[in-house]
Amino acid sequence: MSESNSDQSIEVETTMVQKIKHLPRNIWVVSVTSFFMDISSEMVLNILPLYLSTVLGVKANIIGLIEGVAEATSSLLKLFSGWLSDRLGTRKWLAVAGYGLSAIAKPFFYIANSWGAVAGIRWADRVGKGIRTAPRDALVADNVKPHQRGLAFGLHRAADTAGAMLGILIAILIVSQIKARAGTDTLTRDTFQTIVLVSMIPALLAVLVLAIGTRESKPTGSAKAVRVTFKGLGKPFAMFMLIVGLFDLGNSSDAFLVLRAENVGMNLINILVMLAVFNLVYALISTPAGIISDRIGRRKVIIGGWTVYALIYLGFALAKTPVAIWLLYVTYGIYYGMAYGTAKAMISDIVPYNMRGTAFGTYNAILGILDFPASLIAGLLWSGLGGWQGFGPSGPFFFGAGMAALAVLMFILWKPDLSGIQTEPL
Repeated sequence: MSESNSDQSIEVETTMVQKIKHLPRNIWVVSVTSFFMDISSEMVLNILPLYLSTVLGVKANIIGLIEGVAEATSSLLKLFSGWLSDRLGTRKWLAVAGYGLSAIAKPFFYIANSWGAVAGIRWADRVGKGIRTAPRDALVADNVKPHQRGLAFGLHRAADTAGAMLGILIAILIVSQIKARAGTDTLTRDTFQTIVLVSMIPALLAVLVLAIGTRESKPTGSAKAVRVTFKGLGKPFAMFMLIVGLFDLGNSSDAFLVLRAENVGMNLINILVMLAVFNLVYALISTPAGIISDRIGRRKVIIGGWTVYALIYLGFALAKTPVAIWLLYVTYGIYYGMAYGTAKAMISDIVPYNMRGTAFGTYNAILGILDFPASLIAGLLWSGLGGWQGFGPSGPFFFGAGMAALAVLMFILWKPDLSGIQTEPL
């Protein structure tokens, strides 16, 4: 590397660090909150499909049904809580209430011994997510300038995902300790219960950090100005949701990726390590991707992320070995890092500033509703229904790759017109 290239690299790195340091307090508090909650959630939720499949003997189509209903159940609450945060001009306490409900729900996994009980607890956890998500995202958007949105949402996703990685590493440690004593790394009920108990600590910390550390953002709208309609949110948002919705219809629960790993012969420890490395990649990509989206535009970064997704899902459909699945799942973190936070930053760019809560609520609600048919379709494509045997483990991934490719094409052709939309206060 030449001296000039080295100097440029140092300058870029210094600039990025300075930008991160100058983010407002609320961005850091919300990020730390998500960090702790994801430690708790990912310890439990990443192995929940294996607990259902291995310990409780639940089939893939039922697991798809549980995941789909859990996400769909929270969807209307995401819409309502976003609208309510705009109407009341408050974000903080709705977010605290949502995090609190999820923290209360998780310990009940300890006593769950049937798929119906698991589904009910999963539902309660998703209700908490439904209450908190839109106000939290609006809180992030309210506290940064337009040129910081990609960075702010990217940093939040990085913290969230770093928590997920740490949660999985803790789960690996627990499984390893139990393996040393019992001589097996197969998931058992006792192992699952131990993980649930440990997960309660970071969940409580998440609620406390948000309640104590966050400052309420300034009111951005009024009761008269806020209506839950696509017309009020604008045509660019409606088209954005149409394209994203099409993509999400092929984006089934990641539980199917875990089941695919198990299907090709990966054991529990290897699956957990795979998930940890995936989250490391996700965390490392999120913040730089957010900064890049601030510079070159959100659309280009999202299109790149979705293209990666389509190729990876095609790979999951064709993969036959644990090594191939492991590499694909780790690379899957690139898609998440590029597209997830950037999509939320783009919403802030294309909707009226006083309807951000409603917009984030609508976004999350529609995707949550689509998660039900997406997961249901995936389960049916995998294991069929009645006398139909389905297409086997490759079916959901061929479908997902095709839907992603179609969404990429539509996104390339779409040219949003933002004239007449007041995205910032005067």
